[in-house]
Amino acid sequence: MEILPRQVKIGFGNSPLIAETGHMAKQASGSVLVRVGETVLLVTAAIASEKKEGQDFFPLTVDYRERTYAAGKIPGGFFKRETRPREKEILTSRLVDRAIRPLFPETFLNAVQVNAIVLSTDQSNDTDIPSLLGASLALSLSQAPFNGPIGAVRIGLIQNQFVVNPTLEEQKTSILDLVVAGNKKGLLMVESGANELSEEKMIEALTLAQEIIQKQCQEQENFIAQNVKEKMAVEEIAVHPELVALVNKEARPKVIENVRTPDKAKRENAFEEIKGEMIRLFSEKFPDQESEIGREIEKIFSEEMRSLVLKEKKRTDGRKLNEVRPITCEVGVLPRTHGSSLFTRGQTQALATVTLGTPDDKQIMDDLEGEYKERFLLHYNFPGFATGEAKGDRSPGRREIGHGALARRALLPLIPPEEEFPYTLRIVSDILESNGSSSMASVCGGSLALFDAGVPIKSPCAGIAMGLIIASPAEGESEVAILSDIMGMEDHFGDMDFKVAGTKDGITALQMDIKIEGVSLEVIKKAVAQAREGRLHILEHMNRLITSPRSSLSTFAPKMTVINIPVEKIGALIGPGGKNIRRIIEESGAEVNVDDDGKVFISGIDSAKVDMAKNMVEGVVAEVEVGKTYKGKVTRLMNFGAFVEVLPGKEGLVHISQLANERVERVEDVLKEGDEITVKCIEIDQQGRVNLSLKALLAGYVPESRPPRSSERSREPRRFRH
Repeated sequence: MEILPRQVKIGFGNSPLIAETGHMAKQASGSVLVRVGETVLLVTAAIASEKKEGQDFFPLTVDYRERTYAAGKIPGGFFKRETRPREKEILTSRLVDRAIRPLFPETFLNAVQVNAIVLSTDQSNDTDIPSLLGASLALSLSQAPFNGPIGAVRIGLIQNQFVVNPTLEEQKTSILDLVVAGNKKGLLMVESGANELSEEKMIEALTLAQEIIQKQCQEQENFIAQNVKEKMAVEEIAVHPELVALVNKEARPKVIENVRTPDKAKRENAFEEIKGEMIRLFSEKFPDQESEIGREIEKIFSEEMRSLVLKEKKRTDGRKLNEVRPITCEVGVLPRTHGSSLFTRGQTQALATVTLGTPDDKQIMDDLEGEYKERFLLHYNFPGFATGEAKGDRSPGRREIGHGALARRALLPLIPPEEEFPYTLRIVSDILESNGSSSMASVCGGSLALFDAGVPIKSPCAGIAMGLIIASPAEGESEVAILSDIMGMEDHFGDMDFKVAGTKDGITALQMDIKIEGVSLEVIKKAVAQAREGRLHILEHMNRLITSPRSSLSTFAPKMTVINIPVEKIGALIGPGGKNIRRIIEESGAEVNVDDDGKVFISGIDSAKVDMAKNMVEGVVAEVEVGKTYKGKVTRLMNFGAFVEVLPGKEGLVHISQLANERVERVEDVLKEGDEITVKCIEIDQQGRVNLSLKALLAGYVPESRPPRSSERSREPRRFRH
């Protein structure tokens, strides 16, 4: 007997999200078809039956992919099929991964694959929140020991009113883009961009998100209970009590001494030395137990680091819990870049550069929602030498793309609009040293480099990474420690990585990832307040070096100007087959780009060439006006007068009677082709023909009471009539 699909409705703003199982992808361990409006996703979970031999990590993979047929499109490019994931697909995959990863048991090491595939899009409802909710249901229905369900919601702020799961169109006018995932215990993941939003308003939004998430979890529970498959048993990692006791006895005193070593390299080298020593000591009695010895030593490091923080309120480098590492800032460190900075905080260092480009340098983005051009780019690079590793340089991975997107989100609200600053901007952050929070160092370095480049951003921006250690029952039930400006080891052994970026006036970006099963709003509220103190401290150091953007751009930056022309004049500017615009580019040596809305971008290295091109563009689209004086060139002589080009591509007739006060027998007696003369427009007739005069500029000129005779006018060739 065929099993009919089972459905559940989950709150999703104005319209519900409907998820069904038992209809598609039935061989997956768990699968749901998710619908919001006419946006449809298939989300599946596949679980390996056994872990790989010798594996000591949890291989969770999340792949979010968009089928172009979902929007009625055929992929571009040579192959005409979907290939490597686009940036949005990578960022959405990371979003889902970060939300679900904390909810698997530590000892579960079987491979888990989550796929979210967009099958249809109405180009109104976004797909990341449905992907999160679909992953929650697919995993909860599967055999995986997933401690779900989770809820997920996007909160916008439009005209000071919170909007739950705003549409794509509403997101364009929202000053807040907050994505939150959580469960009944608390929040699991936060990703946000904001336009200098106050800490108080951000907490309000998080509070609303938590209320919605808890309702969503309740709505899923009955559906999961009715359809869930039998869960896999979690295999406990076998330990040798005698080995654990011996390693603790020999290694713990050395770890206690080492955990207070401020220098990262010395501390890591000592860890390897202790590990090697323990393996030499016990490998004969406990053969093939190197991985267990390594796990036990890492566990001891974690316990001692956490104990130092929770009991002594100290950190491995001797800082107080809310203390920021030493900061140094430099600008103008590279002579030929348009802007550069070197930001160092402790053992984390970012070299940031700014390059100013023309509209031709915009990146074409091709998403399901349509094609558009991006004028602000931020690229983050993390070479191996930043952590002392010898590894080859590869194309950016998910981590690099995610960190770059976070830093870009932090700076984006401060970038001047194209109308005020028409350049395309690219920031590159090269991480030269890393010991925690390199993405936030990229925000600080990027802000300084923008100032050095003379980009008129609204305010300097800084970022800080916060950590959290919540005591286990063995460590002390009520102990909570919030750490400012965490190092790599505090991130690794801690319970939270909470990044906050912004200006003195408010938050521009926020990202939270945790390793425990939920964190309360009260803890987040304290972390946000402490992050503000740290952010202001960093901004103070940055302001000591440079307080505002430089007054002028680099001499190596392209010169650019923007003029607006009537849309109906675009054709005239471009000319037949592009003739006019090519002539302007060739004669001036500048680049000219025309947008469909009438914006004309003129750029070049030489400001004189830019000015020349600007004058030529203005001349092409300008109209001759009666009463105005023009300097023009004689293009042709006729027996009834001379044609003079007064604006590019625009000619007028100086009738023979308008050449002088006295009678002129022949036009050639006064003018010859190529002469540059000053004339005055005295008439534009009903047919648009321009009549000019030399006589009107001479002393004793008396205007005629009538225009030249029609019989004389008819002698003008038709092709010159306007």
